[in-house]
Amino acid sequence: MSTRVTAGIKAKGSCGSRNVFFGVAPQKGLCVTAAGTVVHGKLERGKGVVKGMRSFKEIPHTGRNGWLNLLKFWRENRFQQLHKHMERTFNMLGPIYREKLGTLSSVNIMLPSDVSELFKSEGLHPRRMTLQPWATHREIRNHSKGIFLKNGEEWRADRLQLNKEVMMSAAVKRFLPLLDEVAKDFCRMLQTRMEKEGRGEEGKCVLTIDPSPDLFRFALEASCHVLYGERIGLFSSSPSLESQKFIWAVERMLTTTPPLLYLPPRLLLRMGAPLWTQHATAWDHIFSHGEDPEGVPALKGQLSLDLIKANITELMAGGVDTTAVPLQFALFELGRNPEVQESVRQQVRASWAQAGGDPQKALQGAPLLKGTIKEVLRLYPVGITVQRYPVRDIVLQNYHIPAGTLVQACIYPMGRSEKVFEDPLHFDPSRWSREEGQRAEAAGFRSLAFGFGARQCVGRRIAENEMQLLLMHILLSFHLSVPSSEDLNTTVTFILQPETPPRITFSKL
Repeated sequence: MSTRVTAGIKAKGSCGSRNVFFGVAPQKGLCVTAAGTVVHGKLERGKGVVKGMRSFKEIPHTGRNGWLNLLKFWRENRFQQLHKHMERTFNMLGPIYREKLGTLSSVNIMLPSDVSELFKSEGLHPRRMTLQPWATHREIRNHSKGIFLKNGEEWRADRLQLNKEVMMSAAVKRFLPLLDEVAKDFCRMLQTRMEKEGRGEEGKCVLTIDPSPDLFRFALEASCHVLYGERIGLFSSSPSLESQKFIWAVERMLTTTPPLLYLPPRLLLRMGAPLWTQHATAWDHIFSHGEDPEGVPALKGQLSLDLIKANITELMAGGVDTTAVPLQFALFELGRNPEVQESVRQQVRASWAQAGGDPQKALQGAPLLKGTIKEVLRLYPVGITVQRYPVRDIVLQNYHIPAGTLVQACIYPMGRSEKVFEDPLHFDPSRWSREEGQRAEAAGFRSLAFGFGARQCVGRRIAENEMQLLLMHILLSFHLSVPSSEDLNTTVTFILQPETPPRITFSKL
């Protein structure tokens, strides 16, 4: 068995001293970045390699007893602040550490160079952490599993088919006008509300609201229009109760997922635990919205009706909060950074004028829109980790990682690290345009909000374009500001979101 080795850089002549990047004791005897191979458990000497790797057990850790760690997490409410816990732990232990919580053990990393090595070892059928409570629900209800919960050749076959339907350029060209229509209607709805409720000095229309309920309705309306080819009328004055229940069910499902990851779901099922009952009931309601798979034009292909239903349910459940919440953060950051807002608006106006109503051309001519989404997801990633199980032994930070180990790339700490980004807390969409000229191998592993490679988010193209189109039409119609520019406190349910949704002031241009 043979793999590449990537090690960290140390100060010249600093073998055994403090690490330049993290200020912690480095790997003994390793002085330069080097590549080598793991052969029969030994490190082959490569250029610049001074001594062999360290063992898996020597990786810094947060405590060996997973159940005591889990108890501490519950007592200290760390699940809701897991992103901050990871950030603090990296600051204390360095760029790699082990953690065991209940039945779940992982190695956590945050440097792009290490993430690059991890993804090189993902194999033909990449695996990420199985969300066992979701899988258990499918099994006990006799539902087919979508690609999110599959692995191996079965996953690959379904994924290749889905890629044609929602990821390829032909698919994007097909659904962009649908998303554009919903985005325009959202702005019309906001304009109508502003005329009815808005107040401002000198007769100006100004509306200050918490836009999160409207953004959730937008995300659900857009998803339904793309996946079902139908509008469900969520921008009317009285949205349907069923749609509101669907949004509630998704939020309940996401909230109950994290604590269930560290406990055996079937044991909780036999005990009749309220947590499991809430989780399963939420999924039952979500599945009830996918009962008509034949009405789904976006996923025909060669998939069976059961698989269409399973995947459409996962796409619907994963396509509401995961776009609505980043849009909250985007409006907030644009509102408290007026110069950035104006530079994006000017580019959008010019591009829209030249596009002749073609949404694809309009987006292509406004790279700052894409940079805005990437910058929002750098600071506020929807999912705070990306996971893989390497198919062969690898070496990270000069530690041996056995094949089959759960390794998590922690993207919230990465996005806010001075070791990875210059001035990381500054909101700067233009940084991504500048980075396109960088050719460093690990440069592409600094933006991982949608995952990477064959197992990246299957709804990525829908989500990216959905968010960009809405921001485009909002910036063409409204000026954004915020009553308070204080940093937002964030919390983790299953996704990262603001503890309190920010209020946004919309002013008619």
